[in-house]
Amino acid sequence: MFDWDALAVTVRLATLTTLVLFVLGLPLSYWLAYSSWRGKWLIETVVALPLVLPPTVLGFYLLWIFGPEAPLGFAYRSLVGESLLFSFPGLVVASVLYNLPFAVRPFTAALGSVDKQYREAAYCLGLSPWQTFWQVTLPLAWPGVFGGAVLVFAHTVGEFGVVLMVGGNLSGRTRTLSISLYDNLQALEWQAAHLTAGVLLAFSFGVLALVHIWLRRSWTP
Repeated sequence: MFDWDALAVTVRLATLTTLVLFVLGLPLSYWLAYSSWRGKWLIETVVALPLVLPPTVLGFYLLWIFGPEAPLGFAYRSLVGESLLFSFPGLVVASVLYNLPFAVRPFTAALGSVDKQYREAAYCLGLSPWQTFWQVTLPLAWPGVFGGAVLVFAHTVGEFGVVLMVGGNLSGRTRTLSISLYDNLQALEWQAAHLTAGVLLAFSFGVLALVHIWLRRSWTP
């Protein structure tokens, strides 16, 4: 039997993660693309760390940071009245941190590919840096930015290690499709496992195909 609650949690998590990283990732990516600070490599290294760091390591440190005795976990519990661990908000925070490089790297590449002559022309016409970003830079970089956002959404759908360690396995709250598939295998429910795996496979293939088609049409003169 297909786990529709897990699907709802997965879509909700992927949507919120993508929106948060779009809002937070664009300014950071803009700075990384155009900053001349010599220590920029350190920020780039921190951003890219989840690419090579085992998800269980990131999950372990988030368990410690979100714990009731840790400053962040204690502050959240004092304000909201519940633990950040094994909750959907904690799941979103973990997902945002884990997916940070999958948003920032393509965003930075797309913004950095915009010819500086267009920005200089906008400045000469009297546009402010803020206006230049929204009216010139972002529209020209949009195909790459959109492709990065779609890939973040797709990558979030397939998360397992981090979401399991931080969110646990609470039906309707933190159980995603990847965790539901793991439960099916543990219970030897092969039909349900095939169905869930097939949905994830079809979704992943479809997203990648659409991104490739979108990028080819957007960059083709």
